[in-house]
Amino acid sequence: MNIIHAAKTLPRLVDHALTARLRVMPAVVLTGARQTGKSTLVEQLVAGLRRYRFLDDFDVRDAARRDPDALLGGADPLTLDEVQREPGLLTAVKRAVDCDRRPGRFLLTGSANLLLMRRVSESLAGRASYLTLWPMTRREQLGLARAGRWDDLLATPDAQWRDLLAADDDVEEDWRALALRGGYPTPALELATPAERAVWFDGYVRTYLERDLQDLASISALPDFRRLMQAACLRLGQLLNQTELGRDVGLPQPTVHRWLNLLETSYLLVRLPAYAVHRTKRLVKSPKLFWGDTGVALHLAASAPSGAHIENLVLNDLMAWRDARLDRVELGWWRTTIGEEVDFVVEAGGQLLPIEVKATSNPRIADCAHLRTFRQEYGAKARAGLLLHTGRAVEWLTGDVLAAPWWKVL
Repeated sequence: MNIIHAAKTLPRLVDHALTARLRVMPAVVLTGARQTGKSTLVEQLVAGLRRYRFLDDFDVRDAARRDPDALLGGADPLTLDEVQREPGLLTAVKRAVDCDRRPGRFLLTGSANLLLMRRVSESLAGRASYLTLWPMTRREQLGLARAGRWDDLLATPDAQWRDLLAADDDVEEDWRALALRGGYPTPALELATPAERAVWFDGYVRTYLERDLQDLASISALPDFRRLMQAACLRLGQLLNQTELGRDVGLPQPTVHRWLNLLETSYLLVRLPAYAVHRTKRLVKSPKLFWGDTGVALHLAASAPSGAHIENLVLNDLMAWRDARLDRVELGWWRTTIGEEVDFVVEAGGQLLPIEVKATSNPRIADCAHLRTFRQEYGAKARAGLLLHTGRAVEWLTGDVLAAPWWKVL
């Protein structure tokens, strides 16, 4: 499938959530990796209604250091873009909010998770609502401003899932093409060839290493850091073992630990926690390693898409869906010490949705075994198992596991 749109014309999944929060909270913080479309989103969503200050502008940064209260002053609502460039500004935002708690006064964007940054001492607790803008989901790229059909599945009785998914005329595509282009608006929507996207991804990684990373920590060994990024991209979907990862790239474990934290703070790396609630079985509790965007991961690894990348696509969609909701959702994975494993567990509204992802067009009953074990373990709390595959059939493989094409859900 060839998708070429003007990125600025497509609505985003978080549009409604952002406007709803601006009506309630005095400050809203929109974070996400650089180039996910934060600036475009806030400029389009509130065009002409707010003052706009870009912290990549040296004059604005100088004003933020010298007289932050003057920068924040005035009656009109204010948008501060890339606020991680001057994290001390958050203290002035706190003072301003404490003096005037009108909803929507401040809209802050940042290319780092401000809650994880060591240099940020002010979290704006009780004063701000936080949103994350992840790379575009497949349905966002199609212009639908939504993630996969997770809400529909949770709201529909299990027995009706087949009819729900079979009824829609969804657009089929090769998952490998989606993995290669990823979800950043420019390579996903505007660049038509692998060569063009390779140029973009190379520039993205260089900008991150040479500028964005230096905002978070002073790292001089950039070749070593890049090797760690590459090694992490080659371990997608695997248990995170920092000692082994350090051995692969010749770095001590404390350095690996610190640098992985920086990658996570930048929204490039994702650690998926293990689902920790257990009844009778001993569980593996280590996180799994994934990436915030499969296009960047494949570029860094210089490899072809594999089963781990279709898993990563599903996780990316789930995270975008989770972080645009008001109701709390937990994501994890599940594995027993004897090797029974489920790729993803969605916990929402007191329900558990187990999901298995298989890079096969012909799923078999044997592929259902661990989903069924999970359901037996958690009883009435567990919904039917969902097995996503690369074929076309929507069918019940067993009475409690539905097999569906990934593109029918994502």
